[in-house]
Amino acid sequence: QVQLVESGGGSVQSGGSLRLSCVASGLTNEPACMGWFRQAPGKGREGVAVIGSDGTTNYADFVEGRFTVSRDNAKKTLYLEMNNMNPADKAMYYCAEDYESTLPRKRCRRYITNRHFPTDWGQGTQVTVSA
Repeated sequence: QVQLVESGGGSVQSGGSLRLSCVASGLTNEPACMGWFRQAPGKGREGVAVIGSDGTTNYADFVEGRFTVSRDNAKKTLYLEMNNMNPADKAMYYCAEDYESTLPRKRCRRYITNRHFPTDWGQGTQVTVSA
């Protein structure tokens, strides 16, 4: 059973930075797609960033170059570096993953277009940004 555990959330002021981490355990293979989603109060869950096993990345339009997603396969860890944050970034952030069998690497971008509901999810880490 895959388990994803996020950390690194917290409170920052507008313009500040945070680095989220997500450690995976129970993996039987290298995930084809790993990514970050977020859900703000009263809103639906939306894709933020995704990275394929080949290192290809995709970002939601609202990221506007401020975030960087990366993964360390040896450490089974996914990261999200967030810079120049603003109050609209306040949300619960979740990491998610899919093996090739449930979402082929060439379709990882479906995390961003919300066309795929990932197989495995973490419990989330809260991010708050004050003006």
